[in-house]
Amino acid sequence: MRAFREAVEAGDADAIEALLAEDVVFTSPAVYKPYAGKAITAAILRGVMRVFEDFRYVREINDPGGRDHALVFTTRVGDREITGCDFLRVNEDGLIEDFMVMVRPLSGAQALAAAMGAQFEQIAKEAEARSA
Repeated sequence: MRAFREAVEAGDADAIEALLAEDVVFTSPAVYKPYAGKAITAAILRGVMRVFEDFRYVREINDPGGRDHALVFTTRVGDREITGCDFLRVNEDGLIEDFMVMVRPLSGAQALAAAMGAQFEQIAKEAEARSA
């Protein structure tokens, strides 16, 4: 998903949001229940952009002619190095309808969960403002 990758690498939160379907489902590596909807997903991704440091995609895996894509990344949260993957599924309009993130190692996932937990009040406010 070239457009998504380019938007992330440019730090363009508005372009990222434009690529999300209204009914997108976001599955976090740190929370059991998925989040449904464009507003909350966009707000979460903005939060991620605030906590990830030295983020870069290192590999892209695509289903030729298909709707499934995987973007492998490396980043840092505090002093924890993280390797992860964004699994994306696009709908018939080319918008992301399913977005699942997986990260490793466990200590990195824990650092990410703590950092995102600290962001959640702001994330909730942003999602509410975008839903209105």
